[in-house]
Amino acid sequence: MEQQIARIALSGVPYSADKLYSYLVPPELADACRAGVRVSVPFGRGNRRTEGFVLETLCEAADKPLKPVFTVLDEQPLLDTSLLRLAKWMKARYFCTVYDALKTILPAGIWFRYRETYRLADGVQESDLSALAAANRTDKLLLEAITARGELERSELEELGGAQTMKRLKLLCEQGVLYSETTAIRQISDKSVRMVSLAVSAEDALAAVEPKRRSAPLRYAAVEMLCAQGTLSSSDICYYTGASLQTLRGLEKAGIVSFAKQEVLRVSRHEPVEMALPIVLNDEQQQAFDGLLPLIARREAGAALLHGVTASGKTQVYIRLIEEALAMGRTAMLLVPEIALTPQMMAKFTAYFGENVAMLHSGLQLTERYDQWKRIRRGDVRVVLGTRSAVFAPLPDLGLIIMDEEQEPTYCSENPPRYHTRDVAQFRCAQSGALLLLGSATPTVETMYYAREGRYQVFPLYRRYNEKALPEVFIADLRDELRAGNETAVSEPLRSALEENLARGEQSILFLNRRGNSRMLLCGECGEVPECPRCSVPMTYHSANGRLMCHYCGHSEPAYDRCPQCGGIMKHIGTGTQKVEEELHALFPGEKVLRMDTDTVGASHGHEKLLRQFEEEKIPILLGTQMVAKGLDFENVTLVGVLCADASLYIDNYRAPERTFSLLSQVVGRAGRGSKQGRAIIQTFTPENEVIRAAAAQDYDAFYESEIRMRRLRRYPPFADLFSFTVTGADESRVIRAAKALRDALGYAVERREELKPLSIEVLGPAGASVVKVNNRYRYRVFLVGKGCPALRRLVAEYLYAFYQHKENRGLDIFADCNAIQ
Repeated sequence: MEQQIARIALSGVPYSADKLYSYLVPPELADACRAGVRVSVPFGRGNRRTEGFVLETLCEAADKPLKPVFTVLDEQPLLDTSLLRLAKWMKARYFCTVYDALKTILPAGIWFRYRETYRLADGVQESDLSALAAANRTDKLLLEAITARGELERSELEELGGAQTMKRLKLLCEQGVLYSETTAIRQISDKSVRMVSLAVSAEDALAAVEPKRRSAPLRYAAVEMLCAQGTLSSSDICYYTGASLQTLRGLEKAGIVSFAKQEVLRVSRHEPVEMALPIVLNDEQQQAFDGLLPLIARREAGAALLHGVTASGKTQVYIRLIEEALAMGRTAMLLVPEIALTPQMMAKFTAYFGENVAMLHSGLQLTERYDQWKRIRRGDVRVVLGTRSAVFAPLPDLGLIIMDEEQEPTYCSENPPRYHTRDVAQFRCAQSGALLLLGSATPTVETMYYAREGRYQVFPLYRRYNEKALPEVFIADLRDELRAGNETAVSEPLRSALEENLARGEQSILFLNRRGNSRMLLCGECGEVPECPRCSVPMTYHSANGRLMCHYCGHSEPAYDRCPQCGGIMKHIGTGTQKVEEELHALFPGEKVLRMDTDTVGASHGHEKLLRQFEEEKIPILLGTQMVAKGLDFENVTLVGVLCADASLYIDNYRAPERTFSLLSQVVGRAGRGSKQGRAIIQTFTPENEVIRAAAAQDYDAFYESEIRMRRLRRYPPFADLFSFTVTGADESRVIRAAKALRDALGYAVERREELKPLSIEVLGPAGASVVKVNNRYRYRVFLVGKGCPALRRLVAEYLYAFYQHKENRGLDIFADCNAIQ
């Protein structure tokens, strides 16, 4: 006999047990239980109430007895079929659970918090509990607490009873002594206001309250106001007339007015801007626009690269393309790599698209992110602007996705699922027949390789939009500064250039990709370096609060001047943004310096406030981390200083040269974007390094040719994919043993399986992560080098499943990544 069956992804299920579970849909839930809604279902031997997400429903005969769905949690589907397909694709691509993928796609505020409570079962008297309480000490504690309070949450009971709590609670429930109830509470609820309107005509309403105008003046005032204004909120009526809610309820009871709820969206209101004049493209921009427009119009999936130097006017091309996509009846999305870029970009887009644009990024409050998502989902807006999470925005009929500064590592998630925004955007474009446009002055090596191989169409912009020359770039050798006795972070050439800018009233941006005051403290006598007790890294000294802080786990402790081991004086080693800020105040007394890093940009919209302050108050110097390195456009900025170009160049990642070249090129491009000529000074200990010289010359082609040769030689992407298995655990020796066993098993599979032999797969490791211990967990990695074909991905998934089947791996975790950014 055919029955309605729901295929459901469950929360809390580990990767090794992740699959779609089949549940029986009761007849009373048949209409409500459909693909895209969340449900509550029994799971496991104890039928624990678990949240699930329905991915599909079907009518068929079950081959075994199925558990029924308890309840449906949503009135309408939260996701359409294309986003449900995306979740399944992410599981296969990023080795995550389907539910992890769904939680990434949906806004955080939409999820439920579960409250599990216990009370005495009906019919149980306090006198019946004495025998139970005498038999077990934990039972006595739990029952006394529940009897005293009437009802208690599970978390409170666990604090009382300790490790045995859940076992004893389950037993007491089975004996009929206690009753357990689980309720779902939405993290963020919809906001609404109580609206009041006339239930009869204005004439009839006034006639009804006129006889008692003198004895009930507030009733008359409320009705008179509604006659004049129409529908108003109850709070407004009470505020302006002095009437109470009770007065309005009396009018409702008399049939004169009616109440209704109206939704209120918690969305930030940006300062009104005048609608911008139509964009006039120059010859290069027009040529790129004319080439890109047919790719959108043909409604087929495609990808293109807009390769333009800094300040070449890529944003104008983006806006024109979005205008045309909207004119075709389609929607569009613009992604930027940093939250700090969204205020300027939002101002531009509001000037062209008004209220038809929504902003999404993690810096917004949960309530605003949820309400913006609702606006997008119901079609109130057709343009979305945001950071990487905005790629999941539920825009219908997508016609264009733009990734600005596509080379940035922030487009890659560091938390499961470890997705790359570009991959997700390509999948969504394939589903919608849309164009993916990658924009950059310094594309990733892989993007440029695919462009030159013909996979992407390339549209170059060689000149700046304002026809100004690129900034003049000077390289300052920090070795000469040390020989001259200058131990500050500001070299003599940079100090002179800053003085000139201050004299002319022009602004400067200084870039250093390290926050804090000093990289670490060091005892000059015994060499003691304060390390984080939970991580294998030195702690960074922060002068703002006088503490040593770990940037990996958040541990902090007071700094000290004397070595706790030998009593020697602690020296400050290395330089961070806080220390540079102090040095700048000493060099230029009385001049304002604005620091922008994660320590100063903490609150919601903090970055927006700082950037507005820099522009409006004409603050002479903006000092910051990579937040200031890209996308910012200030006309009066004519000088950029890179304080240490070597900081990102010598790290253990094959992308280090690419990232350094991109970072230097981007930050140099912040200068001279207005009518004045720009200058840039790059400080380095290795001025002869070819990456730094190519960045100084703004010569992307020279950098690319050098880097692609190295990638080909070492079998790095795009010539092979680098899959990494990371094994983690609290016991380092167990982690190493498990990683070695994994390496041996993978090596054996690669040698013996016929389908893998032609792929020239290498198995490497195990090796410690760049920081071996983080938050008391050790991390070791095993690498697979080979082209990421389906056979190799199946191998990775198979060994992730197999890892958890071995008893010796209990207490250990493992995850896999492909071409990891970190």
